[in-house]
Amino acid sequence: MTSEHKKSSLVALTLAAVGIVYGDIGTSPLYTLKTIFDPAHGLPLTPANLTGIVSLIFWGLTVIVSLKYVTLVLRADNRGEGGIMALMALALSSVSRASRWHVPLMLVGVFGATLFYGDSVITPAISVLSAIEGLEVATPAFKPYVVPLTIIVLVALYAVQSHGTAGIGRWFGPIMLIWFGALAAMGVVNIMQAPAILAALNPWHALVFMYENQFIAFVALGAVVLAFTGAEALYADMGHFGKEPIRVAWFAICFPALALNYLGQGGLLLAHPDAISNPFYQQLGAWSVYPLVILSTMATVIASQATISGTFSMTKQAIALGLLPRMRVRHTSESEIGQIYIPAVNWLQLAVVLLAVVGFGSSENLAAAYGIAVTATMLSTTVLTFFVIRYRWKLPLLLCWGATGFFLVIDIMLFSASSLKLLHGGWFPLLLGSVLFTVMLTWRDGRDLVFKNLEKHAIPLEAFLSSLFMAPPARVYGTAIFLRGESDGVPHALLHNLSHNKVLHERVVFITVHIVEEPWVAPEEQVKIVDLGHQCYQVNVHYGFKDEPDIPNVLALCGKHGLEFEMMETSFFIARQTVISTPGAGMASWRESLFVTMSRNARAAADYYQIPPNRVIELGTQVEI
Repeated sequence: MTSEHKKSSLVALTLAAVGIVYGDIGTSPLYTLKTIFDPAHGLPLTPANLTGIVSLIFWGLTVIVSLKYVTLVLRADNRGEGGIMALMALALSSVSRASRWHVPLMLVGVFGATLFYGDSVITPAISVLSAIEGLEVATPAFKPYVVPLTIIVLVALYAVQSHGTAGIGRWFGPIMLIWFGALAAMGVVNIMQAPAILAALNPWHALVFMYENQFIAFVALGAVVLAFTGAEALYADMGHFGKEPIRVAWFAICFPALALNYLGQGGLLLAHPDAISNPFYQQLGAWSVYPLVILSTMATVIASQATISGTFSMTKQAIALGLLPRMRVRHTSESEIGQIYIPAVNWLQLAVVLLAVVGFGSSENLAAAYGIAVTATMLSTTVLTFFVIRYRWKLPLLLCWGATGFFLVIDIMLFSASSLKLLHGGWFPLLLGSVLFTVMLTWRDGRDLVFKNLEKHAIPLEAFLSSLFMAPPARVYGTAIFLRGESDGVPHALLHNLSHNKVLHERVVFITVHIVEEPWVAPEEQVKIVDLGHQCYQVNVHYGFKDEPDIPNVLALCGKHGLEFEMMETSFFIARQTVISTPGAGMASWRESLFVTMSRNARAAADYYQIPPNRVIELGTQVEI
């Protein structure tokens, strides 16, 4: 690749990263300062407090986003992929399954992931609501229409998800570039009118503010964290853009624009304290309100789109890692494998987002719910990062404690401050996270019970084939393919076929899918074939948790290993398991009932693995848990 091509490709990826990765954190200036100085928090708007708060925000962006995420956490990539699921898989693979840390790390990762879902519900609600609230600044007569207009925008946004973002995605970067340009320009205008706010660049003001205000300052931290929401998104989207474009976008565009705007809003409030009702929309005067409402609505829709896409991606990874049942996943782009749409998740998320908008009614009320989801996910990321750099990278213990301990203290402080809002909305993401946490663990534990039951009654495959061919049954023309789990012996579908039809196909292939704790497995490494004799073969398929399961493609890869298939002469025998809850051992009865319900509504294996439906024969089998 020529240096000119590399440069143009970096520019294009950086522009795309500005559009997708930084939408969430980029729209935080809409509501952060207004929320911090909300009278309910008890923090008076004085020049000293204002300078201290702006200083806290500036140095928070520097330490948490620039140092922790952009510098440290982006290094912890799982074969180029980021996000808490990828980080959890990386941390789990750095300790053995027998390690006492394996289960706690899995729980930390799952809990962090479920709170990411909470974050992805609140982001569209608070962002779009805060953008539409600008109309109230223009005239109070618009106040009754803010929530209905927000609902219309959100319903339209979720309704177009099935079409994908390939068509409009190319506009995200330029629109967000205009947005960050506007943030920077407004910031400069207000800094010039009140240059005294530049004192906030000195971290001493942040420390003095914390020391002098103590408990009230600690309460204010729960709102200051709103300035850092979206930091997790830059790590989650690493696989789409790569580290370099994300870093360039942050240091060259987003960080300067955000820093200037927060300083500018601080300058505005120094000169005009009455603007605290909505400082963002009062930065340039009355003439700018309507253009800003239009621009900020577009920016918040883009920010919401990024979290919705992130939810789809997270769900797909959770399914592959065995934490959620199989669901219908549709690809919305022929060229971009990452662009997917999951109907069940889309409509469930919309329902919860609308509940949040109607239930909370304003961005200030929602802000209390936002902080706790964000800080808990940040805390989970820090814990998992420690295990990656210590046990996978084998760095010295002192260095690992130094690198992550500093951030751990900050995360604990921010989480503790956000927890004070538990009764004022903080319960919402925690309730949502707890429900999802229960669902994920129930699915995982239920699957384990099913596997143990199958293993208990399993007949070893090779021993079975040896005895079968002592007096072989009649062989019929064609190929029979049986899907079998990692712990299964002889597939139930094969036993049923022999029992009822008394025949065996002339060629029998057993396919077992293994999910490894890495995002991708190279095509040449995906298939391993074992010859079992008598024209019987075991095909082991290895997928990463972001790979697309595709059995027809597996058969094509087998051809390169000398095992060729003619689809019209191939039949797929799949045992459809009906799970039955039984009293006694296993999980609590309500969890077993939940697992049975999820199991019955899960997407069929044939559909999930993209097997042509006209080649599938399903045979029922019952499994007790």
